[in-house]
Amino acid sequence: MRLLIVEDEKRLALSLAKGLTAEGYAVDVVHDGLDGLHRASEGTYDLVILDIMLPGMNGYRVCSTLRAAGHDVPILMLTAKDGEYDEAEGLDTGADDYLTKPFSYVVLVARVKALLRRRGNGGPSPVHTLGDLKVDTAARRVFRGEDEEVTLTAKEFAVLEQLVLRVGEVVSKGDILEHVWDFAYEGDPNIVEVYISALRRKLGASLIKTVRGAGYRLETPR
Repeated sequence: MRLLIVEDEKRLALSLAKGLTAEGYAVDVVHDGLDGLHRASEGTYDLVILDIMLPGMNGYRVCSTLRAAGHDVPILMLTAKDGEYDEAEGLDTGADDYLTKPFSYVVLVARVKALLRRRGNGGPSPVHTLGDLKVDTAARRVFRGEDEEVTLTAKEFAVLEQLVLRVGEVVSKGDILEHVWDFAYEGDPNIVEVYISALRRKLGASLIKTVRGAGYRLETPR
């Protein structure tokens, strides 16, 4: 899943991005309200972490503008302020949740996961069955058979998730890079092949097919 952080405290923003990346999310960061509005409007994000006190345009206006334009992406607001009025104002503009600084990183991750689960409840089941494999995209766990758990790293699961959500379709290497890493990734694009190989070793060589020149397809076991 892809997250956008709009936070002008660069140290905090980069710290959050590092932690959330380790959790398996692709994270983009901007430090200005106008940049955040543009990125959130143009990008395909699963959640936005939005500070209120921002240069260019404050978080209230960013949030209300996104909602007025019809964007329903979950928004978690951050602020150094405290008080019921500020919280009410933030939620009134269309934010889904509110967190006051200073906050625990563990609490932030829990709020992020809760918002993503809440959004997913309106769609298909997060548990995908592929033969004897069960992939739970909400709990981010994979099981073989009834109770044998297959241990995957955060990045391995994130790559698998992109294939699971489009099972039977060809998913390009570029799509995987964009959603599992981020728009600014400048490393070797062949990193995707490394993770595909790791998934084949753990889940079975026949599960993921290479479509030459196009990408990868997750096969539905017969």
